[in-house]
Amino acid sequence: MKVAAVVVTFNRREMLEKTLAGLESLTRPVDKIIIIDNASTDETPQYLATREYTTDHRIIRATVNTGGAGGFTLGIEEAYKEGFDAFWLMDDDTVPQAESLEELLNGMESYREARGAYPSFACSSVLWTDGNLCEMNTPAPVWDWARSLAAGHSWVDVKSCSFVSCLVTREAVEAKGLPYREYFIWYDDAEYTTRLSKLRSGIYVPTSKVDHLLAQNRGVNYGDVNEQNIWKFEYGVRNQVSAAWSLRNPTLVAEMGENMLKQMWGKKIPASLKLRLAKAGVKGLFFHPRKRGVEDL
Repeated sequence: MKVAAVVVTFNRREMLEKTLAGLESLTRPVDKIIIIDNASTDETPQYLATREYTTDHRIIRATVNTGGAGGFTLGIEEAYKEGFDAFWLMDDDTVPQAESLEELLNGMESYREARGAYPSFACSSVLWTDGNLCEMNTPAPVWDWARSLAAGHSWVDVKSCSFVSCLVTREAVEAKGLPYREYFIWYDDAEYTTRLSKLRSGIYVPTSKVDHLLAQNRGVNYGDVNEQNIWKFEYGVRNQVSAAWSLRNPTLVAEMGENMLKQMWGKKIPASLKLRLAKAGVKGLFFHPRKRGVEDL
């Protein structure tokens, strides 16, 4: 299986260094690293242009910042056109551990032997800097997730995951299309992997480990909304409502509403910010990007 790593970066040159170093230290090397520079304004372009690489690579510099959603979509498009069999997606603050890709591929082969075809995607165990589970990147298991364990497998079926170490198969992209680049940031990965899992489930491979260099180990929590980060939450709310429509799954809106009520209860969040979130939800009702497939490339 020919694997291209797709790394999306924006103004985080020091973290990107660690990501690329990890990719070049794997027990099973990637066949190519495709770096999407999302119009960085720091020293990232100079660093990428002058760095000495030990792995085949390609640098694609966007003219504008299209967010993680746009960057990953572009990376998948280019890797697909170059003929790769799988696309390993990660942000520029993800550091793969040495055996991470080898273990993902082992899990995919085990799945194929058991069920006759590869899973739609495979995801890693994402750890924070202290070695504990990274709360931002916990995959969502299917209802009968224990079935594979009962059968003696070392992986678990999941229906969605983040783009922090997600290995997507070419077959799944051909069947279910490309991510919604218009989502820009937040929930683009959940929507896309949920869509892919309608072909076949994804798998979580706990022996595949990557480190996520977040400033703090905390998942998305509406109780943390403030003037500085409200823009991210607005994207997340809009996109989750939009995904509920596109996936024909209204429970996504109910789950989001429940989380909002629980997490914002007792928090002194200004009414103006709550109103912005409500408006973002209304936008999601009418925000329906066109689904693009490989035939559009």
